[in-house]
Amino acid sequence: MQVSTTTLPVDEGAALFRLLGDPTRLQMLDALAGADELCVHEIAEQIGAGETKVSQGLRLLRTAGVVRTRREGRHIHYRLDDDHVRALLEVTAAHLAHCPT
Repeated sequence: MQVSTTTLPVDEGAALFRLLGDPTRLQMLDALAGADELCVHEIAEQIGAGETKVSQGLRLLRTAGVVRTRREGRHIHYRLDDDHVRALLEVTAAHLAHCPT
């Protein structure tokens, strides 16, 4: 058995997994992974959720450093914060494809 040389910040890791444990937020991240940037109304339309729910979810994701924003006039564009978030989504999809349900 290989011993990890890094220490996982358990509390922060658990908070991140709780944040990602919401199906709507996971759908939002999946939508953002497939696009460069999206506005709230584009994400809401793509995942079939209300704009208020999407906006609230994006606020939580932004506060946690999972997504970042860019303002253009009255519109705020959202994107994944970095490649680590994309990698986390890809590893999750690969794991789910590998695991029997």
